[in-house]
Amino acid sequence: MNLTKPIAERPSKKIYRDGNYAVKLMNEEYSASDVLNEALNLSIVHETGFAVPALHEVRKIDGKWAIIMDYVEGRTLFSLMNEDPASIPALLERMVDLQLKMHTYKAKRLRHLTDKFHAKIDQSGLDATTRYELRTRLHGLPKHNKLCHGDFTPGNIIITPDGDGVIIDWSHATQGNASADAARTYLRFLLAERGNQAEAYLKLFCDKSDTARQYVNKWLAIVAASQMVKGNPEEREMLLRWAQVVEYE
Repeated sequence: MNLTKPIAERPSKKIYRDGNYAVKLMNEEYSASDVLNEALNLSIVHETGFAVPALHEVRKIDGKWAIIMDYVEGRTLFSLMNEDPASIPALLERMVDLQLKMHTYKAKRLRHLTDKFHAKIDQSGLDATTRYELRTRLHGLPKHNKLCHGDFTPGNIIITPDGDGVIIDWSHATQGNASADAARTYLRFLLAERGNQAEAYLKLFCDKSDTARQYVNKWLAIVAASQMVKGNPEEREMLLRWAQVVEYE
Protein backbone atom coordinates (compact mmCIF):
# COMPACT_ATOMS: atom_id res chain seq x y z
CA MET A 1 0.00 0.00 0.00
CA ASN A 2 1.44 3.37 -1.09
CA LEU A 3 1.39 5.73 1.90
CA THR A 4 4.44 7.84 1.15
CA LYS A 5 2.93 11.27 0.46
CA PRO A 6 -0.48 12.41 1.71
CA ILE A 7 -2.82 14.15 -0.73
CA ALA A 8 -4.56 15.94 2.16
CA GLU A 9 -3.81 16.52 5.82
CA ARG A 10 -5.95 17.48 8.78
CA PRO A 11 -4.95 17.83 12.42
CA SER A 12 -5.97 14.27 13.33
CA LYS A 13 -5.76 12.38 10.04
CA LYS A 14 -4.00 12.09 6.71
CA ILE A 15 -5.44 10.99 3.37
CA TYR A 16 -3.40 9.06 0.83
CA ARG A 17 -4.05 7.79 -2.66
CA ASP A 18 -3.23 4.18 -3.49
CA GLY A 19 -4.33 3.56 -7.07
CA ASN A 20 -8.11 3.58 -7.18
CA TYR A 21 -8.37 3.82 -3.41
CA ALA A 22 -8.27 6.64 -0.90
CA VAL A 23 -6.80 5.71 2.48
CA LYS A 24 -7.82 7.84 5.45
CA LEU A 25 -5.24 7.17 8.16
CA MET A 26 -6.26 8.29 11.63
CA ASN A 27 -4.04 9.45 14.50
CA GLU A 28 -3.55 7.21 17.54
CA GLU A 29 -6.21 9.18 19.45
CA TYR A 30 -9.00 7.67 17.33
CA SER A 31 -10.84 4.83 19.01
CA ALA A 32 -12.09 1.75 17.19
CA SER A 33 -15.69 2.88 17.82
CA ASP A 34 -15.06 6.31 16.24
CA VAL A 35 -13.55 4.78 13.12
CA LEU A 36 -16.13 2.04 12.77
CA ASN A 37 -18.94 4.57 13.22
CA GLU A 38 -17.56 6.72 10.39
CA ALA A 39 -17.24 3.65 8.17
CA LEU A 40 -20.81 2.63 9.02
CA ASN A 41 -22.09 6.12 8.18
CA LEU A 42 -20.39 5.99 4.79
CA SER A 43 -21.83 2.56 4.07
CA ILE A 44 -25.35 3.61 5.06
CA VAL A 45 -25.22 6.71 2.86
CA HIS A 46 -23.79 4.71 -0.06
CA GLU A 47 -26.65 2.22 0.23
CA THR A 48 -29.21 5.01 -0.26
CA GLY A 49 -28.00 5.38 -3.86
CA PHE A 50 -26.60 8.85 -3.30
CA ALA A 51 -23.28 9.25 -5.12
CA VAL A 52 -20.55 8.90 -2.47
CA PRO A 53 -17.31 6.89 -2.32
CA ALA A 54 -17.83 3.19 -1.64
CA LEU A 55 -16.26 1.70 1.49
CA HIS A 56 -13.83 -1.15 0.88
CA GLU A 57 -12.09 -1.92 4.15
CA VAL A 58 -11.34 -0.85 7.70
CA ARG A 59 -7.98 -2.00 9.03
CA LYS A 60 -4.96 -1.05 11.10
CA ILE A 61 -1.79 0.19 9.42
CA ASP A 62 1.28 0.54 11.64
CA GLY A 63 -0.94 0.59 14.68
CA LYS A 64 -3.29 3.28 13.33
CA TRP A 65 -6.84 2.80 12.14
CA ALA A 66 -7.48 3.37 8.43
CA ILE A 67 -10.62 3.61 6.32
CA ILE A 68 -10.12 2.52 2.72
CA MET A 69 -12.64 3.72 0.14
CA ASP A 70 -12.97 4.74 -3.50
CA TYR A 71 -10.64 7.50 -4.62
CA VAL A 72 -12.58 10.36 -6.24
CA GLU A 73 -10.68 12.13 -9.00
CA GLY A 74 -11.09 15.90 -9.05
CA ARG A 75 -10.58 19.07 -7.07
CA THR A 76 -12.29 20.40 -4.00
CA LEU A 77 -14.72 23.27 -4.29
CA PHE A 78 -12.53 25.09 -1.78
CA SER A 79 -9.49 25.00 -4.07
CA LEU A 80 -11.56 26.13 -7.06
CA MET A 81 -12.90 29.09 -5.07
CA ASN A 82 -9.41 30.13 -4.03
CA GLU A 83 -8.04 29.77 -7.55
CA ASP A 84 -10.73 31.89 -9.21
CA PRO A 85 -12.62 34.21 -6.83
CA ALA A 86 -14.80 35.42 -9.72
CA SER A 87 -16.28 31.91 -9.91
CA ILE A 88 -17.43 31.89 -6.29
CA PRO A 89 -21.09 32.88 -6.96
CA ALA A 90 -21.50 30.06 -9.50
CA LEU A 91 -19.67 27.57 -7.26
CA LEU A 92 -21.83 28.49 -4.28
CA GLU A 93 -24.90 27.84 -6.40
CA ARG A 94 -23.56 24.41 -7.35
CA MET A 95 -22.84 23.76 -3.69
CA VAL A 96 -26.40 24.56 -2.64
CA ASP A 97 -27.88 22.48 -5.48
CA LEU A 98 -25.82 19.50 -4.33
CA GLN A 99 -26.89 19.99 -0.73
CA LEU A 100 -30.56 20.19 -1.68
CA LYS A 101 -30.18 17.01 -3.73
CA MET A 102 -28.63 15.29 -0.71
CA HIS A 103 -31.56 16.37 1.46
CA THR A 104 -33.99 14.48 -0.80
CA TYR A 105 -32.46 11.18 0.37
CA LYS A 106 -33.42 9.23 3.49
CA ALA A 107 -31.03 7.14 5.58
CA LYS A 108 -33.12 5.76 8.43
CA ARG A 109 -30.27 3.79 9.99
CA LEU A 110 -28.26 6.93 10.75
CA ARG A 111 -28.36 8.54 14.18
CA HIS A 112 -30.97 11.25 14.47
CA LEU A 113 -29.65 14.81 14.44
CA THR A 114 -31.78 15.82 17.44
CA ASP A 115 -30.26 13.08 19.62
CA LYS A 116 -26.77 14.14 18.60
CA PHE A 117 -27.47 17.79 19.41
CA HIS A 118 -28.86 16.93 22.84
CA ALA A 119 -25.61 15.08 23.63
CA LYS A 120 -23.48 17.93 22.29
CA ILE A 121 -25.36 20.52 24.36
CA ASP A 122 -24.62 18.48 27.48
CA GLN A 123 -20.91 18.39 26.56
CA SER A 124 -20.66 22.06 25.55
CA GLY A 125 -19.43 23.44 28.87
CA LEU A 126 -22.17 26.07 28.84
CA ASP A 127 -23.92 26.99 32.08
CA ALA A 128 -27.01 25.07 33.17
CA THR A 129 -29.44 27.87 32.29
CA THR A 130 -28.15 28.17 28.73
CA ARG A 131 -28.16 24.39 28.29
CA TYR A 132 -31.77 24.26 29.48
CA GLU A 133 -32.82 26.98 27.04
CA LEU A 134 -31.01 25.26 24.18
CA ARG A 135 -32.62 21.91 24.92
CA THR A 136 -36.03 23.61 25.15
CA ARG A 137 -35.53 25.24 21.76
CA LEU A 138 -34.30 21.98 20.23
CA HIS A 139 -37.34 20.13 21.59
CA GLY A 140 -39.63 22.65 19.90
CA LEU A 141 -38.09 22.43 16.43
CA PRO A 142 -39.47 19.98 13.84
CA LYS A 143 -37.87 16.53 13.65
CA HIS A 144 -37.33 15.66 10.00
CA ASN A 145 -35.50 12.64 8.58
CA LYS A 146 -33.54 14.06 5.66
CA LEU A 147 -29.97 12.98 4.97
CA CYS A 148 -27.68 15.57 6.60
CA HIS A 149 -23.92 15.71 6.19
CA GLY A 150 -23.03 17.63 9.35
CA ASP A 151 -19.94 19.32 7.91
CA PHE A 152 -21.04 20.41 4.44
CA THR A 153 -18.22 22.78 3.45
CA PRO A 154 -16.37 23.52 0.19
CA GLY A 155 -13.45 21.41 1.43
CA ASN A 156 -15.68 18.33 1.58
CA ILE A 157 -17.00 18.65 -1.98
CA ILE A 158 -15.02 17.30 -4.92
CA ILE A 159 -15.78 18.38 -8.48
CA THR A 160 -14.86 15.54 -10.81
CA PRO A 161 -13.39 15.98 -14.34
CA ASP A 162 -16.92 15.31 -15.65
CA GLY A 163 -18.25 18.20 -13.59
CA ASP A 164 -20.13 16.12 -11.03
CA GLY A 165 -20.09 17.03 -7.35
CA VAL A 166 -19.19 14.31 -4.84
CA ILE A 167 -19.41 14.82 -1.07
CA ILE A 168 -16.74 13.22 1.11
CA ASP A 169 -16.10 12.83 4.87
CA TRP A 170 -19.34 11.44 6.29
CA SER A 171 -18.15 11.10 9.89
CA HIS A 172 -20.82 13.56 11.13
CA ALA A 173 -23.72 12.26 9.03
CA THR A 174 -27.17 12.10 10.60
CA GLN A 175 -30.81 12.14 9.60
CA GLY A 176 -32.68 15.25 10.54
CA ASN A 177 -33.72 18.78 9.65
CA ALA A 178 -32.17 20.27 6.50
CA SER A 179 -32.16 23.76 7.99
CA ALA A 180 -29.92 22.56 10.82
CA ASP A 181 -27.48 21.26 8.21
CA ALA A 182 -27.60 24.65 6.46
CA ALA A 183 -27.08 26.50 9.76
CA ARG A 184 -23.93 24.49 10.38
CA THR A 185 -22.57 25.28 6.90
CA TYR A 186 -23.31 28.95 7.46
CA LEU A 187 -21.51 28.90 10.81
CA ARG A 188 -18.51 27.11 9.30
CA PHE A 189 -18.18 29.87 6.70
CA LEU A 190 -18.25 32.46 9.49
CA LEU A 191 -15.64 30.62 11.55
CA ALA A 192 -13.41 30.55 8.47
CA GLU A 193 -13.78 34.36 8.27
CA ARG A 194 -15.70 34.15 5.00
CA GLY A 195 -18.64 36.29 6.02
CA ASN A 196 -19.60 37.38 2.50
CA GLN A 197 -19.67 33.79 1.32
CA ALA A 198 -21.68 32.81 4.40
CA GLU A 199 -24.39 35.34 3.57
CA ALA A 200 -24.41 34.48 -0.13
CA TYR A 201 -24.62 30.77 0.66
CA LEU A 202 -27.49 31.12 3.11
CA LYS A 203 -29.47 33.39 0.79
CA LEU A 204 -29.13 30.81 -1.99
CA PHE A 205 -30.16 27.98 0.33
CA CYS A 206 -33.24 29.84 1.57
CA ASP A 207 -34.26 30.99 -1.91
CA LYS A 208 -33.81 27.60 -3.57
CA SER A 209 -35.44 25.61 -0.77
CA ASP A 210 -38.18 28.20 -0.11
CA THR A 211 -37.09 28.34 3.54
CA ALA A 212 -37.46 31.43 5.73
CA ARG A 213 -34.14 32.81 6.94
CA GLN A 214 -35.67 33.18 10.40
CA TYR A 215 -36.27 29.42 10.51
CA VAL A 216 -32.63 28.59 9.76
CA ASN A 217 -31.59 31.18 12.34
CA LYS A 218 -33.45 29.24 15.05
CA TRP A 219 -30.85 26.48 14.67
CA LEU A 220 -27.78 28.72 14.99
CA ALA A 221 -27.52 28.74 18.79
CA ILE A 222 -27.87 24.95 18.88
CA VAL A 223 -25.27 24.45 16.15
CA ALA A 224 -22.88 26.86 17.87
CA ALA A 225 -23.20 24.93 21.13
CA SER A 226 -22.43 21.67 19.34
CA GLN A 227 -19.34 23.22 17.73
CA MET A 228 -18.03 24.23 21.18
CA VAL A 229 -17.43 20.56 22.00
CA LYS A 230 -14.40 20.65 19.70
CA GLY A 231 -12.72 22.91 22.25
CA ASN A 232 -11.04 25.27 19.79
CA PRO A 233 -10.08 28.35 21.87
CA GLU A 234 -9.90 30.55 18.76
CA GLU A 235 -13.57 29.88 18.06
CA ARG A 236 -14.91 30.08 21.60
CA GLU A 237 -15.67 33.81 21.81
CA MET A 238 -17.70 33.82 18.60
CA LEU A 239 -19.47 30.59 19.50
CA LEU A 240 -20.41 31.91 22.93
CA ARG A 241 -22.17 34.84 21.27
CA TRP A 242 -24.04 32.60 18.86
CA ALA A 243 -24.96 30.07 21.54
CA GLN A 244 -27.07 32.60 23.45
CA VAL A 245 -30.71 31.69 22.93
CA VAL A 246 -32.12 34.83 21.39
CA GLU A 247 -34.00 35.46 18.19
CA TYR A 248 -31.64 36.34 15.33
CA GLU A 249 -33.58 38.38 12.85
